[in-house]
Amino acid sequence: MSHWRRSPRPLGMALDGVRDELAPATLLAEIQQVWPEAVGMAIAAEAQPTAERGGVVTVSCSASVWAQELDLMGPVIVERLNEVLERGSVTRLRCIAMPSG
Repeated sequence: MSHWRRSPRPLGMALDGVRDELAPATLLAEIQQVWPEAVGMAIAAEAQPTAERGGVVTVSCSASVWAQELDLMGPVIVERLNEVLERGSVTRLRCIAMPSG
């Protein structure tokens, strides 16, 4: 009776599989994941990406002042996001103020 043993897979291959399983399923999920890195913690505390359609990311801001500021910073933020995103790309931001309540 012969016993054969599968040779071990390289760790890198195993980790690639896990990484793929844990990777965000949508562009919005990936944007939300990298948002603090792309914009910094101060902005991330006041504004969050809440939707994406055709490369346009809707960012919900805590106040209209933040929405206006992020509109002005839009091109820089888009550039930073595209530098860190692995899939897809962002073309512009649409910043909205969420009503406080």
